[in-house]
Amino acid sequence: MNIFSAQSVTKQYAHHKALDKVSIDVPENCIFGLLGPNGAGKTTLIRIINQIIAPDEGALLFMGRPLQRNDISMIGYLPEERGLYKKMNVGEQAMYLAQLKGLSHQDANKRLRMWFEKFGINSWWNRKVEELSKGMQQKVQFLVTIIHEPKLLIFDEPFSGFDPINTSLLKEEILALKENGATIIFSTHNMESVEELCDDIALINRSKVILSGTVRNIKKTFRTNTFSVSYNTFEGELQSLLPSSFLVLEESRDTDHRHAQVKLPDDATPNDLLQAMMPSVTIYAVNERIPSMNDIFIQAVTQKNPQTATIS
Repeated sequence: MNIFSAQSVTKQYAHHKALDKVSIDVPENCIFGLLGPNGAGKTTLIRIINQIIAPDEGALLFMGRPLQRNDISMIGYLPEERGLYKKMNVGEQAMYLAQLKGLSHQDANKRLRMWFEKFGINSWWNRKVEELSKGMQQKVQFLVTIIHEPKLLIFDEPFSGFDPINTSLLKEEILALKENGATIIFSTHNMESVEELCDDIALINRSKVILSGTVRNIKKTFRTNTFSVSYNTFEGELQSLLPSSFLVLEESRDTDHRHAQVKLPDDATPNDLLQAMMPSVTIYAVNERIPSMNDIFIQAVTQKNPQTATIS
């Protein structure tokens, strides 16, 4: 079941079309990457989901029915631009925001105290927000985003301003939220985080969805039949051992071994590569070079005439 769907959503600002018939399906209980270069339309779509602005055309479905105003109580949103009141005490502000999300004073205090203890930030309760670093403020805002246990969470660049230790902590909490039944829409430019966390993605470029599907299947689709091979040093070039249809992309060497990237024709297998090399060299390792999400992002966004691709 999809917890959220956008169907042919369009949004026009004066002479700029921010979204052009954008359709996405966010499966329940997954981490969904909403990707795209700056200005692609991601933030506009996030604002539409949060009912900050309305689409000009298209339909929005939440839990299988049209999105309604009161559904906002089941959505948590951590924007890229932080919005805490700098002159207020941290605990006072967290309590205020938690109660705005529908929690009683007692429940808000209980949950916040638990989370402050879990994050090791009890000493911040009576400090003013302006005394905290950007990363510390973001921790507080993360907590008030999830405190009402919403069914759908939207995180826009959630790791901005965090050091590696706190980034790792936040990633663990995001995965735990998913394990506990939440669905997360995760917008970021960090493709390593996408590979580490996301189940599905949609890539928006120039207001259109140009690629969507599961991360695993997208990576398989973008395979180029390229292999990394390590072998013993020998006189000559590796290309001389291979059929002309095999292309050596790069070669290097260290003290003991040589290494190469070899692109095979579509109808060839790694066994064909091994058979060509084994009479002349000793092979130590062969691994397929699967494109990273960063490689796929760049390839999809920079191609001249992109076609929408949905990869299930």
